[in-house]
Amino acid sequence: MTVTATSNASFGARSAARILVDALAHHGVDTVFGIPGTHNIPIYGALADVGIRHVLMRHEQGCAYAADGYARVSRRPGVVITTTGPGLLNSAAALAQSMSDSVPVLVISPGMPTNHPALGTGELHEMRSQSATLSSIVKSSYRVQTVEEIPATVAACFVDMLAGRPRPVHLELPFDLLHWGAEVRDVDPVQLPKLRVEEKAVSDATAILTQARRPLIIAGGGVGAEAAPQLKALAEYLGAPVVTTFNGKGCFPENHQLSAGAGLGRPAIYKSMAEADVILAVGTELAPSDLWYGRIPEKRLIRIDVDPHAVLRNARAEVTMVAEAGPALAALRAELASTVHVEPLWAARVIEAAKDDASTKAQRWMHLIEGLTDAVDADSIIVGDSTMACYYGVGSTVPLAKPHHYLYPTGFGTLGYGLPASVGAALAAPDSRIVCIEGDGGLMFSVNELTAAAHLGLALPVIVVTNGGYGEIRRQMAETLDTVHAVDFAPPRLQALAEAFGCHYLKATDATSIAKSMSAAWAADCPTIIEIPEDHA
Repeated sequence: MTVTATSNASFGARSAARILVDALAHHGVDTVFGIPGTHNIPIYGALADVGIRHVLMRHEQGCAYAADGYARVSRRPGVVITTTGPGLLNSAAALAQSMSDSVPVLVISPGMPTNHPALGTGELHEMRSQSATLSSIVKSSYRVQTVEEIPATVAACFVDMLAGRPRPVHLELPFDLLHWGAEVRDVDPVQLPKLRVEEKAVSDATAILTQARRPLIIAGGGVGAEAAPQLKALAEYLGAPVVTTFNGKGCFPENHQLSAGAGLGRPAIYKSMAEADVILAVGTELAPSDLWYGRIPEKRLIRIDVDPHAVLRNARAEVTMVAEAGPALAALRAELASTVHVEPLWAARVIEAAKDDASTKAQRWMHLIEGLTDAVDADSIIVGDSTMACYYGVGSTVPLAKPHHYLYPTGFGTLGYGLPASVGAALAAPDSRIVCIEGDGGLMFSVNELTAAAHLGLALPVIVVTNGGYGEIRRQMAETLDTVHAVDFAPPRLQALAEAFGCHYLKATDATSIAKSMSAAWAADCPTIIEIPEDHA
């Protein structure tokens, strides 16, 4: 992800709100997600004057999820406008998800006025410190105190979001400051330096790879579209099987003969890690939320990541390369002049076991998987909530060939991500077919955003797998407690809900009807809820 400078920086007397919005436009922002409130009205006036598209969601958490989906698909920062206090706090869970999944989102909020007393006054939406609260959630939080510092602080926010590992950032402006004016020049976007690929690390890594008989590549969300060709070239030269995390899904084409699919939380993948003699981990922190069966087995490990802290966590590497994935992988491929002697049938054995394992785990949702596979095309984008149908089913089985085409809340693991993130994805890629996958439990966390999607006229299939409760917690309770309770509820009447929210409704029970329902939804004039009942008995 890069920041491109624009020209013709404006100069003249402007309000702080206008200076803020001009600074956003100067950094290439053309879309923001938000909800107006008492204290941010001046920002909304400036948005209208500048012509930045505003997308009205129905809850600030939905705003931030939508900005996250927009950022993942567009590979540009998503921007959120909230009001003070509760509006900002409503976005917090979504921002924590963006922090966990390395997504650049800028949330902008008004704050208490300049020179606000330390003891407080009981002002509307007053908090002791918004910045202190957000600092514990996002990469950085800035509170400006003068109009003159706004352009440089906006530029700093974009540096923090995009330099190295992408992360969310918070910017606070005292609400009285928004009305003040000054003559301030815009600050051009900072041209971010590229990390240098160290020659010694390349040499050390290629020496290990040259000796490998059973190499395995693990690719994460840090392998984006820019690095995908280099990953493919290196894997093919080595003859190494490639498994991706869910956030990395599609960075290696899953119809390729060396693809072991997505999802590290499979027994067959963990077994393959144990059997490998060299593991190359690219753009992944090898987190417990990815590796469900414990830490990566001890063995020769090479790690590539833009985050110098990531290469120190969860597993000790013999060689570390702090660099962008694409240049690092290209350097390894260029250095590998020696013949590589991979054990015959190693890749085939890993891939066959991985696919068998994925199919076994996904059996309950095979009709959904087959219907999705028949319906989606090369440009389709699947947005999943934290639901069993995704992490046991779709994530590891529906083949995708492009990065940034599977959006899923790993790490922090929030519920309610899927629907609002689908709105952001649809706006970022209006020519792509978007599909949202929800459980009936997760849907209730953000079901209000159906009205936002309907208002936008999005042809969005919202697949809801209904099992009458919180299925994963039900499963865990059954394994660990004598009594399973507090996890069941009557499934919502989705047909009535769809009608109330201005959406269409279809019910599907097999692969053929699922595929047909999705095609009908993509041709519709608003979202379509597609109910897929699941027997959890």
